[in-house]
Amino acid sequence: MPIRTHRGRAAVYRRLWGWPLRSPKHLVTAVIVLAAAATIIGLMLPEPLPARNYRDQSQGTEQYEAAPASPTRTPAPPTFSVPDTPPPPAPADPAGLKVVEAWGKKWATHPPGTASAQWVEGLRPYTTDEFITEMASVDPANVPSTAITGPPQPLRSTTNAMSARLSTDAGDIEVDLMRTPQGWRVSGYNKVS
Repeated sequence: MPIRTHRGRAAVYRRLWGWPLRSPKHLVTAVIVLAAAATIIGLMLPEPLPARNYRDQSQGTEQYEAAPASPTRTPAPPTFSVPDTPPPPAPADPAGLKVVEAWGKKWATHPPGTASAQWVEGLRPYTTDEFITEMASVDPANVPSTAITGPPQPLRSTTNAMSARLSTDAGDIEVDLMRTPQGWRVSGYNKVS
């Protein structure tokens, strides 16, 4: 193993590269100095010009010519045309509207004093599993409607989702449906103001 002395070239190099590791203050100073030096060197270097390659047909040799600098332009953003009127909604599925009507009758028309479990069981065939758990927390006595006053009116419709307005004696509600493997099922409702 070589003997390390405090003299000579190796000792000088050891002191130079070991200086940043002596304290956190030295390390931060070294990083800042290196970053500043790299930035200054980067700014001083000239920007290389792109070369254009062409073949001289008469002599059969390749020659390179510097391409003229072209001003850089920012491309214009793409333009999109938006139709004035939205496309018509998909026609509502009559089977989904029947489910809205059947669900609405079970939701609104129930005798006073109906137990929550009995009321939820009446809604279950027309309701998604996720929404039936929410409906289980509702007390049927708090449902203000007692009758459906008109057929459901389709509002929006896609292949797998639909919304319809249902008129009741306590105001209109908007019923959301989704297509499940069992067919259309109610997945939520909101009171229309």
